[in-house]
Amino acid sequence: MTKTPDSFALPAKLSSGMGRVWDYWDGLKRGGNEIPFWDDVKLSSLAGLEGHLLLIDAFEAPQRFRVNTVGKDIRDWYGADIVGKFADEIEAKGPLAHFAAQASATAIEPTYYHNGFTRLLLPLWGNGYVSMLLGAVERA
Repeated sequence: MTKTPDSFALPAKLSSGMGRVWDYWDGLKRGGNEIPFWDDVKLSSLAGLEGHLLLIDAFEAPQRFRVNTVGKDIRDWYGADIVGKFADEIEAKGPLAHFAAQASATAIEPTYYHNGFTRLLLPLWGNGYVSMLLGAVERA
């Protein structure tokens, strides 16, 4: 696998909420697969974190990312409903600063971003490529 830029490198230790999301994602892996399948994700399995979660549809050619699901807290922090919008249609601010670049890097491996908010994006496999991202956002 190609290495993500240092700006999106995972920290040595995740917060408890981000750690729960990571552990959930890691536990979805089947057999020797490095990336879990998108259709195994059930956000209800992350009770108490629903407001901090994102599901992002990923398209391969051309590479684009569309917001599928966004938690209430993220929507409130951002100040608008962004469900159905593509990353290039979203103003890069607050909890979604540098979102498009991070999403693109996540098509390779898990990524992390920190700048007033922390954001973890995790790749999910489907249709022969990374077709969805699972994300979590917390206020720093």
